[in-house]
Amino acid sequence: MHRASKLPVPYIKTDAEVIALEKACRIVAETLSTLTKYMKPGVSTLELDQIAEDYIRSKNANPSCKGYRWGRHVFPATLCTSVNEEVVHGIPSDRKLVEGDIITCDCVADINGFFGDSAVTYAIGEINEEKKKLMRITEEALFLGIEQAIDGNKLYDICAAVQKHCENNGCSVTRELVGHGIGREMHEEPAIPNFLPPLLYRKSYPNVKLAKNMALCIEPMVHAGAKYTKEMPNGWTFVTADGSPAAHFEHTVLVDNGKARILTLRD
Repeated sequence: MHRASKLPVPYIKTDAEVIALEKACRIVAETLSTLTKYMKPGVSTLELDQIAEDYIRSKNANPSCKGYRWGRHVFPATLCTSVNEEVVHGIPSDRKLVEGDIITCDCVADINGFFGDSAVTYAIGEINEEKKKLMRITEEALFLGIEQAIDGNKLYDICAAVQKHCENNGCSVTRELVGHGIGREMHEEPAIPNFLPPLLYRKSYPNVKLAKNMALCIEPMVHAGAKYTKEMPNGWTFVTADGSPAAHFEHTVLVDNGKARILTLRD
């Protein structure tokens, strides 16, 4: 999700900054890989959160979401754990996952002043065909967007690739929540919608030219049903308005010549 940045324009990372960014991203990728073996019926989202926090701190990094403030709301956990119809920013609790659930774990860590960010949707046991398709389309859309993150392209090349794939396959993309730049802040410019912004909204989402060593968080948030969402009373969690399942995959990528570098690629 994109929040206002203190940095008014996208900035190009130096080689030294890229090395620092890679370290934070590697910790995030390892954390999400570690969670995979715990994704079974009966585990609580709070247990997953504690596993993630323990791993991040074992690497002398910080769980960046914990204590993150937005207005009067402070996020209380390391992970955003969004289950089934929850699109983003689900709050970990004693809720136990059951066979057929899908859960997105969105993880951010920082170390030495740089941030890494990635999200994965996991299946709990055997899931239905609707959820299987949703997960597949969402992850495919992520990689199609990443293919466009090359020097000389423009931001809308990413947006169009994601939207086209999702909608051509009967899914819809969230409008209220978007990807973002990353580096010395968790959320930097540019904002990266998963759709081509309508004409009147293009000032909010400028079609910036991509350049080598820009760091971007590309993150399709996709619904099996309609595009509409609603915000829950906790001030954080968004759910699909029609109760349809949602999936969310995200990588931190570095714009490069010919092919983007995925910094949060998991083993």
